[in-house]
Amino acid sequence: MKFVLALDQGTTSSRAIIFNSEGNIVAQTQKELAQHFPQSGWVEHDALDIWRDQLLVAQQALEKAQLSAADIAAIGITNQRETTILWDRATGQPLHRAIVWQDRRTADICERLQAEGLEAIVREKTGLVLDPYFSATKLQWLLDTIPNAREQAERGELAFGTVDTWLMWNLSGGKLHITDPSNASRTSLFNIHTGEWDDELLRLFNIPRSVLPSVVRSSGHYGETSNQHFGAPIVLGGMAGDQQAALFGQACHHAGQAKNTYGTGCFLLMHTGNQAVASHNGLITTCAAQIGDLQEYALEGSVFIGGAAVQWLRDGLGIIKTADEIETLAARVADSGGVYFVPAFAGLGAPYWNPHTRGTLVGINRGTTAAHIARAALEAIAFQSAELFLAMQADCANGGVSSENLGELGAMGNLGAMRALGELRVDGGASANALLMQFQADLLGSPVVRPHVVESTALGAAYLAGLAVGVWKDQADIAACIAANCKGDQRYTPNLSPDVVAARMSEWRRAVRSAIVFAEK
Repeated sequence: MKFVLALDQGTTSSRAIIFNSEGNIVAQTQKELAQHFPQSGWVEHDALDIWRDQLLVAQQALEKAQLSAADIAAIGITNQRETTILWDRATGQPLHRAIVWQDRRTADICERLQAEGLEAIVREKTGLVLDPYFSATKLQWLLDTIPNAREQAERGELAFGTVDTWLMWNLSGGKLHITDPSNASRTSLFNIHTGEWDDELLRLFNIPRSVLPSVVRSSGHYGETSNQHFGAPIVLGGMAGDQQAALFGQACHHAGQAKNTYGTGCFLLMHTGNQAVASHNGLITTCAAQIGDLQEYALEGSVFIGGAAVQWLRDGLGIIKTADEIETLAARVADSGGVYFVPAFAGLGAPYWNPHTRGTLVGINRGTTAAHIARAALEAIAFQSAELFLAMQADCANGGVSSENLGELGAMGNLGAMRALGELRVDGGASANALLMQFQADLLGSPVVRPHVVESTALGAAYLAGLAVGVWKDQADIAACIAANCKGDQRYTPNLSPDVVAARMSEWRRAVRSAIVFAEK
């Protein structure tokens, strides 16, 4: 039996998971990644930490599984997206810490471009909004801020990459400077319709083409690792941004199928086939993992702070010692007692796209306890995801997507009858929280299904790599593999009435408005 090694480099940790050909986990290892917050709204990682940690856990996973490089058919990479790294091609040394996707330092650049009327061009070509979330303005800031960086870039001495590119470069000993469409489409420099870096966008953001990686399919025989890393070369066969990898790992391969990942943030993606559907409800259009010659697309809603809110309760407030304790604490009360927590530590993502909003707690009274705040934190994750779900429904109702997987939904609040997903597939660390998943199903009015193997992101990367070397023949083979493992799936069905849901969503939106107003200058 051959095995596939998935490298899952996330915002808060670096993980390595080895899967067998049946899609089951053989071994997994993890190391928490240090976070750096130089000033308000800035979030950074040490790029060398990312590389060293990821290599270490990969080596540990092989040791734990008692496997060697010869047992591994291929390596697949999945990664935190948009995080921006700039390094010297000759030395391989980063010129600056990695600027993380959550970072807000380029909000002024985005606002200037908006004022110049350029957002429509960006939206049309990339499917994205003008927001600090994406890589282009981060890269522009690096080139303009680091002494001599722009001159070096113009001479072809520097390389830019998101985390997938950075890992591929290091794993291959500097031989591979590549990315895939799912990551390229998150930079604001990639035309999702032509499948190429766009000269007009490069001029708009003042980015020299010489720093950019080549764009390849999400599955393919790219090259091999350097012998020094694992004692023998291993095929590098797959890569995709974490959310598109999770979409693939959940076997959402066809238009209308959707998943939500509950990690540091929350990311709801719905596959739209070969059609790049434009959103009119605050979502973005992005590239899905690309297997063949035709590009595939998805609608996406991004919540910046999901599980990171639980981290804050642990590290900032100290009301829990471990993240797992939050469910027990939150279950001590029947509800949040009128407390609403808007965890906009890094601004608001979809559907608001407000980079200036900051975290807000409202509704506190003398009877408020740590349990109420814990409950409000979990509910905030569900409320934010519900807003994405409703925005996606609205886009579908407008004729964006047609699929047998979409069915009629009764009135939710004042939204009326809309097209709705038959079920929402979920994954990520926080999806193990039963209280959160039940509340999510209640808010959506649709079933929430958590698969037996919740590591969908890593599994997607493994499937992409395995396809490249024949571990799995095609997507039908992958779907059959997933179906064989579905007996352990957990299904949550909604219990709350539409009237209660409408009232809770209305209160949540009042809390969001309060946070937005407070941030206004």
